[in-house]
Amino acid sequence: MKTTFIVEGMSCEHCVKRVTDVLKATAGVKKVRVNLKTKKAEIDHADNVTADALKAAVTEAGYQAVA
Repeated sequence: MKTTFIVEGMSCEHCVKRVTDVLKATAGVKKVRVNLKTKKAEIDHADNVTADALKAAVTEAGYQAVA
């Protein structure tokens, strides 16, 4: 499956790395692409991973994931 959402609060490449790392650490996540310019996070993951779980990981990292 693929989930895409906007990540608010990123301002630099360090932010991109932090968001990428927390998403990659989520069980069932296969691939993560985070773009600072578009603020988009694209996540390829197993079917049992929910969008809510991915958004929760982003929130715990200090950012906001929005639809």
